[in-house]
Amino acid sequence: MKKLLLLVCGFILLSDSHAQTKELNIATDKTISLVFPFPVRHVDRGTRDILVQQVKEADNILLVKAAGKEFVPTNLSVITQDGSLYSFSVLYNADPVQWIYKLPANTKVSIATYSNGVLDNPATMSGIKDHKWDMEAAITGIYIKENVMYYQLRLKNYSPIDYDIDFLRFYIRDKKKGKRTATQENELKPLYIAGNIRQVKGNDQGTLVVALDKFTIPDAKYMAVEINERNGGRHLLMKIKNSRIIRAIPLPDLH
Repeated sequence: MKKLLLLVCGFILLSDSHAQTKELNIATDKTISLVFPFPVRHVDRGTRDILVQQVKEADNILLVKAAGKEFVPTNLSVITQDGSLYSFSVLYNADPVQWIYKLPANTKVSIATYSNGVLDNPATMSGIKDHKWDMEAAITGIYIKENVMYYQLRLKNYSPIDYDIDFLRFYIRDKKKGKRTATQENELKPLYIAGNIRQVKGNDQGTLVVALDKFTIPDAKYMAVEINERNGGRHLLMKIKNSRIIRAIPLPDLH
């Protein structure tokens, strides 16, 4: 087998719906196969003593080896397409007893499951929107489950020209700015985005659901949602007040 590649991906925040930590024994001359119920999307290694490689022909399989012998016990975290987190305590063992681990789907509901579940919900609010040159964006729903808030965003393209999304940003901004005072911004990083984040076809519409950490806004600030068009001028900006955020609709438990 070819030498395993070093795969290092940034760790992202998830809800506390993760699997229990499992012990994983690895060696330098034996390959351990981790088989997940969904494609692997992110991998975080505790140290460089772990070598990992995804299988191109089967993206739900992760191959694991030790880079050296007798390393200090470390950990491995894997995030799958459904938003689930799998955590492993990794130890060196020259002769592992188990070579293949088939991981079950997490029983608790992930952020991705809630995000996709909200995607097709009918609008529960109106009035938060912006439009420019036959392109319109509107916040049509705000939901909450535990420490995560879900923002439903509807995009309508009334023109025959495709709308290619350059970026989508959420940030907290000051309501007023003095003449000599710079505007203070605090960007909010999405935990997960459901829907087509790349494009809205001409004469069509699409819906996105963006999961963010729970928060409220001070009186002197507002939340801005900014969408920019790639190689175009149809840039959209929506402002959300705290009075809308605190009326977020609670989501039920799913099993």
